[in-house]
Amino acid sequence: MENKDLTVVESDSFIRKYLLKVSDLTVFFFRFFRKLFIPPYEFKEFAKQSYRIGNKSLLLVSITAFIMGLVLTIQSRPALVSFGAQSWLPSMVAVSIVREIGPVITALICAGKVGSSIGAELASMKITEQIDSMEVSGINPFKYIVVTRVLAATLMVPLLVVFADAVALFGSYFGVNLKDTVSFQFFFIEVFQKLDFSDVFPAFIKTFFFGFAIGLISCYTGYNAENGTEGVGKAANSAVVFGSLMVFVVDMVAVQLTNLFT
Repeated sequence: MENKDLTVVESDSFIRKYLLKVSDLTVFFFRFFRKLFIPPYEFKEFAKQSYRIGNKSLLLVSITAFIMGLVLTIQSRPALVSFGAQSWLPSMVAVSIVREIGPVITALICAGKVGSSIGAELASMKITEQIDSMEVSGINPFKYIVVTRVLAATLMVPLLVVFADAVALFGSYFGVNLKDTVSFQFFFIEVFQKLDFSDVFPAFIKTFFFGFAIGLISCYTGYNAENGTEGVGKAANSAVVFGSLMVFVVDMVAVQLTNLFT
């Protein structure tokens, strides 16, 4: 009987903690939009964070995207050859990359690379009382630290996705030429003939929500870090886990909305 009571208490405690986290994140979300439109605007810090996010992720995104396009092409070719439809390979790979694989994989890389960096950085600032020092010196820490990083992530993730799509298509071109001989011009003519506006536009729009979710969650976990140096690791880990989870949630909602309106 005591074990059952203990299980019920632990379950209630978990649910209570979860609901408190959701409510705190909601308050953090609305606080961001309230501070976003109030001057002064930290353009210099925003540009600095945009450069850091893009520069830190560019090499990893490039390598991953090239391998992604190459492997997808090599794996898809035998199935299409068995039906005599290998000419469809460029267009099939292009639609797969642009609509789904490119945005999601790039966003997951950013959730891991950028999310952990922001979470750990803000957590370190929190436990070393740098954020409190900003408040004493008259600087609004939320606007200077959080707003700039969330906006930078929202802007840079879509740009990284566009770059990753281009690199992945080049990887696909390389993969096609491992077995066949296809000119660069012919390959990309086939790619762009099959890509419609309904493929490109929804995929591009949802990347802004990917970037916003990654930036907001990373800043939330770091800004509210606790328990000293141990909190830095927890903040970085939470930023990666929950940021990656939100990428899948946003993608699921985006796919449903796209299917509803097309």
